[in-house]
Amino acid sequence: MQTMKLMGTGLLALALATTPLLAQVTAVGDGEGELNIVAWPGYMERGESDPAYDWITKFETETGCKVNAKTAGTSDEMVTLMNQGGFDLVTASGDASLRLIAGKKVQEINTGLIPSWAKLDDRLKDGAWFTVDGKHYGVPYQWGPNVLMYNTDVFKEAPKSWSVVFEDGNLPDGKTNAGRVQAYAGPIYLADAALYLMAHKPDLGITNPYELTPPQYAAALDLLRGQRKLVSRYWSDAAVQTDDFKNEGIVASTSWPYQVNLLQGEKFPVASTVPEEGATGWSDTSMIATDAPHPNCAYKWLEHTLNSNLQSDLSSWFGSVPVVPAACSDKSGVQTAEGCKANGSETFDKIHFWTTPIADCKAGAGACVPYAQWVTDYMAVVGGN
Repeated sequence: MQTMKLMGTGLLALALATTPLLAQVTAVGDGEGELNIVAWPGYMERGESDPAYDWITKFETETGCKVNAKTAGTSDEMVTLMNQGGFDLVTASGDASLRLIAGKKVQEINTGLIPSWAKLDDRLKDGAWFTVDGKHYGVPYQWGPNVLMYNTDVFKEAPKSWSVVFEDGNLPDGKTNAGRVQAYAGPIYLADAALYLMAHKPDLGITNPYELTPPQYAAALDLLRGQRKLVSRYWSDAAVQTDDFKNEGIVASTSWPYQVNLLQGEKFPVASTVPEEGATGWSDTSMIATDAPHPNCAYKWLEHTLNSNLQSDLSSWFGSVPVVPAACSDKSGVQTAEGCKANGSETFDKIHFWTTPIADCKAGAGACVPYAQWVTDYMAVVGGN
């Protein structure tokens, strides 16, 4: 957690005000034989979990770059690992990417060295979570909503609101939701509370769940304090969450499509939805470390990630949406147009993508509560989890 406290808004603003690091690679040469990546669970598959899903072996064979993957369960863990050094790449979500750029832990990408850049979804090419002053600090990897996962034996119809995890009350089976719901273990979850309040307390004037003035922030924090009495666990490990749904009586929680797919694959009665308030979400970006020990292998991997076959299979495996739209329907992999729709491809305009909160927001210089404060207050709310 020490890294989170270091990356307050002062440091972020200072770093972004200075000259960004220039792209360090002007041509891609022979691979160095190895590649070290920090990634979300499920993002780096070589057929060990399921032989049908392997987008690493072919890359290794074609490039001679052996992939070593380190999984991280939260964005804050990713930032900590990148600060420690020794990694070439990270698949960072928006609540980590700007911190990495501000801390000069990642370098500008030379998009001219990535032939498949033109295949990217135009809505993502200049995402604010990885583009600073017109310079790109990564390549989009996958995106999707943070869904509401629910037990279909309890909810015969999809919940229409996030109230089932935020407000004290009974569920459709007549039993209380206390102790039967979960929430995400990360300070960025404050944005989920803010998003809920955008719909249910419009008088607060929240327009962006990542840009909260002190009164708006206080209201979101109060909502989380009330929710604390209901939450059985704040989850960050996908495997732990799926186990809790199977064995600990959890029936509703914010989740990723990845867990939904895993449980449905085991024929467990779950489904997911994006409720009427919308959802937070993630657009993950592959970013190269400033001091990457294997930059040629890193650039080769960036190009490989935009291969339609990888995008298709990864989307199906993880439950995410490809950043290469053609991967949904070109039959290069197992994904289909229907599968992309099920994973949220039509929810783009309902998603508020994870972004690092900073003090200097649209409301004015110093008008919003910075991420460092989110960290401190969130930890006070969840305590020992």
